[in-house]
Amino acid sequence: MRFEVRVIASFKALAAGDAIGKQTETLPFRDIRKWYPSGITGFHGRPGDVIPRYAGKRYEWRVGETTDDTEQTLAVAKALLLRGEASHEEIGRQLLQCKKSLHPGVSLWNFVQAGDPARTASSGDGCGAAMRAAPLGVLYPSGRLDDLVRGAYECSIPTHGGSMAICAAAAVAAAVSAALEGRPGPEVLRVALRASRKAEALRPPEQPTTIARSIEQIYFDLAGKKHLAAEEIVQQYFPGNPQTIVPLAISLAVITGSAEATTLLAANLGGDSDSVASIGSAIAGALHPHTVNEEWFEAVLGVNGDSLLDVVIPLSSLRRSS
Repeated sequence: MRFEVRVIASFKALAAGDAIGKQTETLPFRDIRKWYPSGITGFHGRPGDVIPRYAGKRYEWRVGETTDDTEQTLAVAKALLLRGEASHEEIGRQLLQCKKSLHPGVSLWNFVQAGDPARTASSGDGCGAAMRAAPLGVLYPSGRLDDLVRGAYECSIPTHGGSMAICAAAAVAAAVSAALEGRPGPEVLRVALRASRKAEALRPPEQPTTIARSIEQIYFDLAGKKHLAAEEIVQQYFPGNPQTIVPLAISLAVITGSAEATTLLAANLGGDSDSVASIGSAIAGALHPHTVNEEWFEAVLGVNGDSLLDVVIPLSSLRRSS
């Protein structure tokens, strides 16, 4: 299968997963059924209409609207196209243009307030870096793991300087890269683990729990289940912290082998559902392009008009030879 076909599928799945996951973002699992009695099965409502639970809020998110996950992914892709490599200053310059979910309390807020694209963060362990790392997997082959991990570091440090954030971004970038190469799921997992461990040298962990250990634990636990059910997953691994968000995304992608299934499982977990759905679906979509729900993406395209594919397709031609 042509590399470009996998790239297109990956980023279609990323954007669709982001928008579907937004419907339940921040909700505890018990509240999902209050808003969606049968659970999330796709888009609930007419694309473009305000999602009922956001009506009257500070920002009225619409059905089919993508979030800062997709917006920042696009920013990274543009930066890579401009420089041909990952540069934290160029990525920072593009991030300064991002407007979604920009308010006090989020990592991007302090960065934008400083207004300096070269500014680097010395701390911060959220998944904000990981959620925008997929374009690195387009540019860097998994065979050049040192370059890929360094790229993840450059992608992270404008807003996230903590070890977990950097290692999570490395894991996502590596998983996307390996999936785009058509490697089997278990090998995608191994490459992600190698990248995460290698990234620990750039910012050593300050606690025993690492992203690599969390990926291993969650993957092997979920892979041993006969059936993946959101109500069972959420009891142990509610996606409310860095130790669960990225490991869940990678695990669901590899185990299900389906962008659509990954999106729906993630959306029915609540918590940081849009990030789990967008990251996981990007990996699954690259692995198995036929599992991307084209109707979902068409709805997303109609609501957002994002130029994501217009950027990532040229980016695929810049991929370094391994």
